[in-house]
Amino acid sequence: MSRSGTTIVVDIGKTLSKVTCWTREGHMTERMVRPNEVREEGGIRRLDIDGIGAWLRECLAALRGNPIEAIVPVAHGAGVVALGTDASGMQGALFAPFDYEQPIPPEVMSAYREERDAFAVTGSPALPDGLNLGAQVYWMDQAYPEAMAEATLVPWAQYWAWFLSGTAVSEVTSLGCHTDLWSPGEARFSPMAQRLGYARRFAPVVKASEVVGTLRPELALMTGLGGEVSVLAGLHDSNAALLAARGFQHIARKEATILSTGTWFIGMRLPNENFSMASLPAGRDTLVNVDAYGWPVPSARFMGGREIESVIQIDTRRVDIKPDQPLLMEAVPGLLARGTMMLPTLAPGFGPFPNGKGTWLDRPAEWAGTWYARRAAICLYAALVADTMLDLIGSKERLLVEGRFAEAQVFVRALAALRPSTDVYVANAHNDVSFGALRLINPLLKPSGGLTLVEPLEGDLEGYRRKWRTHVAQEAAA
Repeated sequence: MSRSGTTIVVDIGKTLSKVTCWTREGHMTERMVRPNEVREEGGIRRLDIDGIGAWLRECLAALRGNPIEAIVPVAHGAGVVALGTDASGMQGALFAPFDYEQPIPPEVMSAYREERDAFAVTGSPALPDGLNLGAQVYWMDQAYPEAMAEATLVPWAQYWAWFLSGTAVSEVTSLGCHTDLWSPGEARFSPMAQRLGYARRFAPVVKASEVVGTLRPELALMTGLGGEVSVLAGLHDSNAALLAARGFQHIARKEATILSTGTWFIGMRLPNENFSMASLPAGRDTLVNVDAYGWPVPSARFMGGREIESVIQIDTRRVDIKPDQPLLMEAVPGLLARGTMMLPTLAPGFGPFPNGKGTWLDRPAEWAGTWYARRAAICLYAALVADTMLDLIGSKERLLVEGRFAEAQVFVRALAALRPSTDVYVANAHNDVSFGALRLINPLLKPSGGLTLVEPLEGDLEGYRRKWRTHVAQEAAA
């Protein structure tokens, strides 16, 4: 391994937490993964802040033999931590942060919705549960009034920057992802956040690439990494994927869309023209993200990984594991011929069809025995929903699919067939989110692999889509 210095990326996703170690040249040397758990306390689902923290200490200690120079935290955008000093004098989270899938009491949500700014101001649609971070803060204020009155608030990614360095900061990619807390067009806290006092309670806003401190002394001693390791503010995970994609020549400074796939499928468009937030349909899970440079990014999403998992009911890698791809592809002609398809939505409240019922159409009687057909069918479904989602944000010319479903051949090739005027690519490189985090340190860093143009799936995908959309419209009208 190169002794020229290495960087650790801490990626706290919704489903998995990952720690990777990288050389200055952008080569990954170590990778550790932990499935995330959901804790319950006081009848509220919460993020496993203590479990992840203990695991992260172990990971850092395991990397003590590497010449670590910096650590960059990355995390999903729907978490917020209230920092302060408890009754025993300990500094840290005053209570375990809420999981964004925890339902918010109806009376609380109703009152909160009265406070929200218009979509045209924030680019944030009204989302279920705690997916609007402002809703979590509003509920926290009522559940923990004394603690919240004195708390310093930090987004989930920046909590891990604090965990590592002891410095509390906020950052725009985390504040600007469907939180209701940020006005992308004005690059400042939203009117609601200012009116309700949230703006002054969040830690100071810094750039994602800013070094906020060094590894705190007790953590440096415990892990053996030393106290000279720099800690960056870090950023929202989907924005890290966007930053990674910009390293490719086909994407940089061009009209392109990045489709990040995991628990969420998130399309983020890099337009080469002006766009209006008002042009996005707020009721169909479109939104405006903010990139690492502070620019608004028209986006759309659905819970693709969760929906796939709900059908196959096991590890979601089963739709993209390499040895299975030929058999999955062989199942497609029969599905197209029969018109077997899933109608949205399997994650109610999310995606471009939030009110759909999630039902099968022309499901064959012998379905229980057609394991490959079932998986291929749900990949076709994901492609149809993604195609709709991309239309909503005006995606065109180039599309890069990244993340763990980029190797699901039925999904990516069906998407290429459904969008014949778009060049659809997948990247040869992996760990795109972590690589994007590296580019905060060196924006000139190029991916080690190139892009592969996806060959469109054969068959009448246009007719299949037409039938699917007709049934979706009929379901909506019923």
